Amino acid sequence: MLINGIITAVVVGAILGALGRLVVPGKQRIGCLLTVGIGILAALLGTVVARALHVAHTPGINWIQLAIQVGFAAVGVALVAGTTRRR
Repeated sequence: MLINGIITAVVVGAILGALGRLVVPGKQRIGCLLTVGIGILAALLGTVVARALHVAHTPGINWIQLAIQVGFAAVGVALVAGTTRRR
């Protein structure tokens, strides 16, 4: 079960990180691993916030939780892209 959880976290992190990069305008000079890491953190934070707002369990696809997670990913990508040095 542990390996499945890790693989799921990486896949979800990659998707959320990519969605976060799509939301942020302009070009971000950050790597793929950093994007996945931001996505994983966004998924965790988004889930915590969705549970606190009591919107974590909805029938069907949980669009509210997904929007919160993508929002966190976009903020994370913007913060990291803004703090990295340009060459």
